[in-house]
Amino acid sequence: MANFPSHDLETAPEASKPLLEKSQAAFGRLPGLHKVMAESPQHLEGYQVLHQLFLQTEFDNDEKTVVWQTINVENECHYCVPAHTGIAKMMKVSDDISNALRDETPLPSAKLEALRTFTLQVMETRGNPTEAQLQAFFDAGYSHRAVLDVVLGLAQKTMSNYVNHMAQTPVDEVFHPLAWKRKVSEPA
Repeated sequence: MANFPSHDLETAPEASKPLLEKSQAAFGRLPGLHKVMAESPQHLEGYQVLHQLFLQTEFDNDEKTVVWQTINVENECHYCVPAHTGIAKMMKVSDDISNALRDETPLPSAKLEALRTFTLQVMETRGNPTEAQLQAFFDAGYSHRAVLDVVLGLAQKTMSNYVNHMAQTPVDEVFHPLAWKRKVSEPA
C-alpha cells in the first residue's frame, strides 16, 4: 500500500493546522486518522463537519454507536472499530451493545436491531432499500429523518473507513486494548 503521510501540527499543510488544533482540543491528542486526513484540508474539514452534524441528529448515544459500528464492522475497519468502542465507553454506551456490534451477535433491543439491520440494508443496496425494508424500519419506530441520518452516518464512516484501509492507519495506542478482527464463522 501507499505510504500515506501522517501529519502533526508542524508538518500539516497550513489549511489543516487549525483543523488539527480543533482535533487536539476535542480529543486531548491527535487521532491517527486525523493526522492522515490532514494531507487534504478539505477531506479533514468535511469529515469533522459530518461528525459534528451526526452528533446533532436525534439518535441517542446507543443509536449513534449502532450506526457507526455497524458500518465499521461491515467495512472491517481495523482502526474505527476499536476507536468507536472507546468512544462508546466515553458516551456511556453499555458493553453489551458494543460487544454485540463487534461480535455481530443480537443487540439487546428489537429497536436497535432494526437500526443495525436497516443500516446494513442501506449499505448492501447502495442506498436503494426496498419498500418493505423501509416499512420495517418505520414500524420499529424510526422516521424519515432517521433514514436520512443513517445516510449521514454512512457518509461520515465511508470517509474514515476507506482512508484507514488505503493508508493502513495505525490504531491509536489508547485503543490498542480494544483491537478488533472480524470473527470467522465456522462452516455449517
